[in-house]
Amino acid sequence: MTTEVQTPVSSGTHPEVKIIRKKLNGYVGFANFPKQWHRKSVRRGFVLNVMAVGESGLGKTTLINTLFNKDILTKKDEEFESIDESSKPNDEEIKVKINSIEQEIEEDGVKLKLNVVTTPGFGESLDNTDSWKPIVDEINSRFDSYLEAESRINRSVIKDTRIHALLYFIEPTGHSLKSLDIAFMKQVHEKVNLIPIIAKSDTLTDEEIQGFKQRILADIQEQGIKTFTPIDYQSSNISNDGITEDEESILKTKEILSKVPFAVIGSTKEIQNPEGKLVRGRQYPWGIIEVENQNHNDFSYLRQLLVRQFLEELKEQTSNILYENYRTEKLKRMGIEQDNSVFREFDPLARQEEEKALHEAKLAKMEAEMKAVFQQKVSEKEKKLQRSEADLFSRHKEMKDKLSKQIKLLEEKKVQLEKQKTLPQEPPAAPAPQKSRKGFLR
Repeated sequence: MTTEVQTPVSSGTHPEVKIIRKKLNGYVGFANFPKQWHRKSVRRGFVLNVMAVGESGLGKTTLINTLFNKDILTKKDEEFESIDESSKPNDEEIKVKINSIEQEIEEDGVKLKLNVVTTPGFGESLDNTDSWKPIVDEINSRFDSYLEAESRINRSVIKDTRIHALLYFIEPTGHSLKSLDIAFMKQVHEKVNLIPIIAKSDTLTDEEIQGFKQRILADIQEQGIKTFTPIDYQSSNISNDGITEDEESILKTKEILSKVPFAVIGSTKEIQNPEGKLVRGRQYPWGIIEVENQNHNDFSYLRQLLVRQFLEELKEQTSNILYENYRTEKLKRMGIEQDNSVFREFDPLARQEEEKALHEAKLAKMEAEMKAVFQQKVSEKEKKLQRSEADLFSRHKEMKDKLSKQIKLLEEKKVQLEKQKTLPQEPPAAPAPQKSRKGFLR
């Protein structure tokens, strides 16, 4: 329902004008938009592309399977497939491979299309100088595929294969980042949402983990490496349209970020804790480490960051920041600036319009040529007809002149005959006397 409120407005030169302002008194229904979006999202499903990078033996397979509570990866996805030890490559010959595993998992009616990319062979050679290159090439290749799909005429369905999150597994040495770790993260931190992880943190004490985290963060800050951080709308200049997050969510986000890099352990086995409850964890002679116990490790914080709270923000930052930066840089390298006259050459719609204009110009040219040929033939035909007409006219004139001459001759003869009739007639001459013939018959 609406009510009308009349407000008089007057000025010095115009008479008073009544403006009617309508106010909403009833429930319109746009508050249901989030529910509509929820139904659409559930029907369409969700997509998450995760890349796990790290040296072998750091528990990447176990952690991925623990995160999603399903056997997504197997040991073969992290190792080289070889028939026997003699066929195993030497250290100098080891090349980084890219394996991609896709699975669709479901939880409470919500479907997630999960794509996990592993990189067996990373850091396994004696010389790991360029071991990051195949991984960077894979990330760039996925960006290029998406850019190509965006540039097609029909882009109603674009499969998003871009890496939304990269879990980088750091060896639990307890010292600081290795040169390989720094070199790799500097190569990828502007292309993916980088999430550093201290693997197998159960090999370190709590004090060693805290010191190791501080040294890692110091190295990351010194090298200018960017890690994934959810956008804080309260302290940033980014507009949130007046909507503020509740205090509990802000504190929860700060708590999660305080755990970076995440010191985690993974286990898919269920054991019984001292309270008699079955939990996922690891059994040691000195006690039990529970995977989902926040007092034992940071696994639950990692899962909240990756899946429970910031999955969509990971995808948004990939699309709106990382991919856009890559796209802009690549187009600039191709010589394309933000100039409509230049960009039109690479815009498929503009190119289609140009091709259409060229095709229409070609058709117009062909039509003009056909018209010219037709006009030429018509002109030749007209000239031929004019010549025929002139010949017929001259023949007609000649025959007419002949007939006129004949008529004139006949008329002259007629006149002569009429004159002869009017002249007096002479008497006929007397016949001559016949002479007698002399002969014996007489």
